[in-house]
Amino acid sequence: MVERSACIGIQRRLPCADLFSCLTRYVFFITFRLKEPYIITTIPLLISKLYIDRQVAQLPQVASIRSRIDAPVVVVQNVQEVYDSLALSDDPIQKGKTVLFLTRNKGAFIKKCPGTRAYRCCNYQILHIGTFCTMDCSYCILQTYFHPPVLQYFVNHDDLFSELDNLFLKKNITRIGTGEFTDSMIWEMWTDLSNQLVSKFSEQFHTVLELKTKTTAIDGLKRLGHNRKTIVAWSLNTDRVIRNEEFHTASLSERLRAAAKCESWGYPLGFHFDPMFIYDGCEKEYREVVERLFSHVSSKNIVWISIGTFRFMPSLKSIIQKRFPESKIIYGEFIPGLDGKMRYFKPLRIELYRKMISWIRKYDPEIVIYFCMEDDEVWQKSMGFIPQDRGGLPKMLDTSAVSVCGLDVG
Repeated sequence: MVERSACIGIQRRLPCADLFSCLTRYVFFITFRLKEPYIITTIPLLISKLYIDRQVAQLPQVASIRSRIDAPVVVVQNVQEVYDSLALSDDPIQKGKTVLFLTRNKGAFIKKCPGTRAYRCCNYQILHIGTFCTMDCSYCILQTYFHPPVLQYFVNHDDLFSELDNLFLKKNITRIGTGEFTDSMIWEMWTDLSNQLVSKFSEQFHTVLELKTKTTAIDGLKRLGHNRKTIVAWSLNTDRVIRNEEFHTASLSERLRAAAKCESWGYPLGFHFDPMFIYDGCEKEYREVVERLFSHVSSKNIVWISIGTFRFMPSLKSIIQKRFPESKIIYGEFIPGLDGKMRYFKPLRIELYRKMISWIRKYDPEIVIYFCMEDDEVWQKSMGFIPQDRGGLPKMLDTSAVSVCGLDVG
């Protein structure tokens, strides 16, 4: 059974007696994991307040979202009013996960991924649909990106699709995703954006969309004509990390079953072992994750697998200590990296990478594996080559997207 204290806490948050009643008016969920084998019980958490930027209050997307969320609505002149309300909370980060702000993206929807000169970057493009996340991973960098962080969704979709039209006209091979400043699929409960994006990308042959998630919110993808121009991707980790550090996310088994479903619907897949953590027993557990992955999906349908170890800005340490006092992830053997982030000692990273790569290569020697933000020394000692030997990291990933997703290089 779910622990009694947890049940009491949820009952205090919900206005209804039936904890498993209609989900359509809720935005995200808390997941209880019981003793192994895991039994998953997903219980909805309420959005406590919906803020609407006065400038977008009359847009049809706003009316649609309002109809799906049962929460008090406040129309505001600017975002500072939202920030001020969060600042009064004992935990503004947690509070920001229960407050939704509908507004306009005043900048570009398409942005370059914020890489660094010190490490190899893949020239990924970001489709900036919103910010923050309803899940609560202890290590999440978004806790320090936004001050205070707030669940924010951009509703000026005419501008978004206009930028995509301009991108498609260039007919350059492009990889773009919505999962950099948020999780791609948390919006499925109350928007139709993924449906529109998948359909939009299916009509062209030079750009691939990646939807990256830790959820299983995939049902809306089932009957879409995607033309293999959308990659559905999951962040993967060990059961121990998911249980202790990735709160309100889907279990590993759930993620892998969802991936298998998407493959059965014809979607190409991606996987991201990032961040990986070094702890006693981690090698055995990461090897088991690799085995479980390839027992669910075909390696030939995987566009890429990224791997990377835990790194963090020094400012995140105090946040983790305060919000997740039982977490031990910040107490490893870390040194400052060239980008200012704390990283595991390089020989420790390389040792884990070598083994991880060998476990993956056992199932498919040709599968594309890449590092997120590592230097040439790590590439050479772990992979046996550096990206420049194969035309550069962007070329490696573009070539795989062309092959698996059917992009047109002409």
